[in-house]
Amino acid sequence: MKKLAITVLSFWLLAVLLGRVFNINPNQIDLNAILSGINAQHWLGADDLGRDILARVLRGVEVSLTVAIVVTIITMAIGVLVGLLAGFYGGKVDAILMKITDIFLAFPGVLLAIAFAAVLGAGLGNLIMALCITGWVSYARLARGQTLSLRNRQHVVAAESLGASVPRILIKHILPLLGSILMVEATYSLASVMIAEASLSFLGLGIQAPQASWGAMLRDGVRYMLVAPHYVLVVGLSLMSLILAINLGGDYLRDKMDVRTES
Repeated sequence: MKKLAITVLSFWLLAVLLGRVFNINPNQIDLNAILSGINAQHWLGADDLGRDILARVLRGVEVSLTVAIVVTIITMAIGVLVGLLAGFYGGKVDAILMKITDIFLAFPGVLLAIAFAAVLGAGLGNLIMALCITGWVSYARLARGQTLSLRNRQHVVAAESLGASVPRILIKHILPLLGSILMVEATYSLASVMIAEASLSFLGLGIQAPQASWGAMLRDGVRYMLVAPHYVLVVGLSLMSLILAINLGGDYLRDKMDVRTES
């Protein structure tokens, strides 16, 4: 499974790189190739405007990965900060921060993101903002739980006794111990964000035309499933393969970093 995940991820990263090197144009219209199947000119066929599906798939994976990485970094920063403060200070600070977290957890993440995206409007920037508003809660609860268990460790108590400031204790003595578990959570978050981005784009609340997006391509391809099934199949299988590879990578990291599984 590890080799499969590495192979698929390497394939997509290499494909994105080659797409940039050869400067492909995903918006080039060819009216003579509308909904054409696989051929020498269009290796994966063409869409309803005659645009090359391969070029749009490559640009779509670039957009999806960019959104996923940016959202994951921002949400991790926010969530870890909230969790560290709640777990370290406890008391009223913990109660207030966790009440806010529980409010966000009370709503399904995708539905809340749809609501925010509808209010903020469509577009790449607003899409990232909508996903960031809802994506930090898992990191907050995870970081809080781990901080509570580390709060009374001897090295933390010793640092406090020596007069170390709170930011120094959190950054130097607690945060490094959260690295492995946060890395695993971030891996799963990448896959979740990619699915959310595709879902919002499918609904018309994410990436807008003519910019390529897997969600928007699926939405357009559904209308032509009977006459051009390759359109939906190519995009759907591409999304599935990348999500599967990321999840398999997350499973491998989880097992590798779990000391209970070591022989």
